[in-house]
This record gives sequence, structure tokens and C-alpha cells, in this order.
Amino acid sequence: MIGAVSPDAQAGNLVTVYDKHGQRFGAGLFNPRARVPLRMIYHGDQPVGEEYLTQILLRAVDWRIQTLKLDEQTDAYRVVNSDGDGLSGLVVDRFGEVLSVEVHSLGVYQRLPVWLKSLHQRLGTKREVIQVDERAGRAEGIAHWPLAGQPVRITEHGVRYEVRFTGGHKTGFFCDQRDNRVRFARLARGGRVLDLCCYTGGFAVASAVLGGCADVTGVDLDEAALTQARRNGNLNQQNRLHWVHADAYAYARQMFKNGERWDAVVLDPPKLLDRREDARAGRRNYEDLNSLAVQLTAPGGLFVTCSCSGLLGMEDFEQLVIRSAHRLNRRLQIFDRTSAGSDHPILSNCLEGRYLKVLWTRVF
Repeated sequence: MIGAVSPDAQAGNLVTVYDKHGQRFGAGLFNPRARVPLRMIYHGDQPVGEEYLTQILLRAVDWRIQTLKLDEQTDAYRVVNSDGDGLSGLVVDRFGEVLSVEVHSLGVYQRLPVWLKSLHQRLGTKREVIQVDERAGRAEGIAHWPLAGQPVRITEHGVRYEVRFTGGHKTGFFCDQRDNRVRFARLARGGRVLDLCCYTGGFAVASAVLGGCADVTGVDLDEAALTQARRNGNLNQQNRLHWVHADAYAYARQMFKNGERWDAVVLDPPKLLDRREDARAGRRNYEDLNSLAVQLTAPGGLFVTCSCSGLLGMEDFEQLVIRSAHRLNRRLQIFDRTSAGSDHPILSNCLEGRYLKVLWTRVF
């Protein structure tokens, strides 16, 4: 869509963008070698400079601390949500005194020293951990910045977790499930809980601490994640949680054969549909795994299922889950559909940012 570029435009520059009629259209970060050579930052006919970038960065912070008042309930939340906050290519999570930063844009990378200083001043944080995805780094021309940093402990709705930045997913901890974790725990109160694909035990530990659930099982194939889940349980004096190192498919099949059933099941797998060319296989994986999870839910029990695949929309995901239950001659009483928390906003011109889908049901 880019017709012509001024010869003096350099990689990482904030450039003025004009429409095909020569009228000022807005401004964006430019990188001719990237897969996304122009990341729009501003739409309008007014000239903007570097001060505008700082302005929208601090606008994002103010939404979290002044409007949402997240500091009153947690010290772990999304501070900048890339396109959703108008800063394409930048993701920042706060974990206590640490800012965990993901970078996907050369223009963002070049401005990090200035932006991080502003963020630390506004948030009262002290250090940062910076991650550049290797594939994105090559595409953008960013030298790889190895991820490092000591673990940090956070508190969410009174539940304590330890965040490790090496070997983990994304920025180290899934802040996007914060509201869903506390809601699940309260709905599962006192019941027998299965956290299938538990990762570091967010739903499982919350169920024990906030829901008073004494019989909680977490299952994951990632041994390192399970080790962290066990530490998270111990941080909350929950040392009787049952952690199982197993493939979710194989475990669910075996438990069904054994006649095991749970009062509340939460299924939050990693991304199963990553590329458009793999859409059929990804959908089949979601359907198979949801069928297994439905089978393990006791009649009338709570079944909460999630997808973090951006290529799978909410309507399609819901129909997929319904099919997985109907083929077993089970029915789902759907009472809500949720997504990430308010600290993960999306912009109207980038709805693809609404990646997380959570379907709340009872199984009959």
C-alpha cells in the first residue's frame, strides 16, 4: 500500500504519511526491511513529533494506575498493550519493581532508553527485563537482546506468584487471565478442580487460596512450568496441590477410563492454531481437547475453556466447543464469554488484538 518513500527516510524514523491525494494522513514508525514497513501511530492532519510518542506512552500508564487503579489489587498488570495502546511493537508488563518488555519494532527498540526512564518514574519501578523475539529481531534488523533477570514475586487478589523470565512464555506471566482466575476460583468454591494445561498453576493456586478447594489437580507437559507451579503453591502454603507431569490428551483419556470426574474444569492450552495454513489441524486439536475436558466434567459441573489463538474468533471458538460437547451427547449451559482484562485494550482499527477468548459453561 506504500506508493513512494522519501529518500531521506531512515529505518526507525517517525515519518509523516500522506494519502494518494497528497493530503496529510498521519504519522508512523518506518522500517523498509520489516514485514510491516510502516506502523501507524497517529491518524490525522496535524504534525506530530517525538513528544507525541511519550504522550501516548504515559496515557497508557495513566489508564492503568489512575482510572483502573490496578495498584490497589495487584502489582502485576499490562502497562502497554502494543497496538491497543497506539504503540505497535511494544508490550510492557509490570511485575512488582520489574518491567518485562517485549519488542517487535526497530523504532520502538531505538526509543527504549528514553521510554523506560519515563515508565520507571511514573510507576516507581526499578529495573527492566527486555526480550526481542528472534524471528522479529531478524526481520526488523534488531540485534538479539538476550532475556535475563532474577525472579520476582507478585501478588494478585491476595494470591502470591513467582515470575521467572528465563524459559517462560511471553513476558513471564499471563496477566491477561487475572480477572478470569479470581472468578473461576469463586465459582469453583469448595469443589474438586482440574486445571488442564495449567502452566505455572495460576488457576489451580487461585482455586485453592480464593476458592477454598482442597482437591486441586494441575496438569502440564512442561516440567519446568510444573516446578514453578509447585513453588507458587508453596508460596501460598498450599503444599497439597496435586501436580501431574503429562500430556493433556493422554492424561484426560486415561482419567476418563478410570472414571474420574471433577466439579470444575478449566482448560487453558497454549496456542494450538498459529498459522493460517495449519487452521484445519489447529481447529481439530481444539475440538479434540475440549471433548476430553467435557468428558471429565461432572454433570452440572463448571467447565471454563480458553483459546489464545488470534486466528480463531470468538464465534468460531464457541461453535467448536459446542460441537465437542454435542458429539458426546452432552449439552453446555453457556452463561458468559470473557476475554483479557481492561489493561489489555484493543483499538477499533486492530481488532486482531482480541486474541484471548474464555467461554464459561456448565455441562449437562
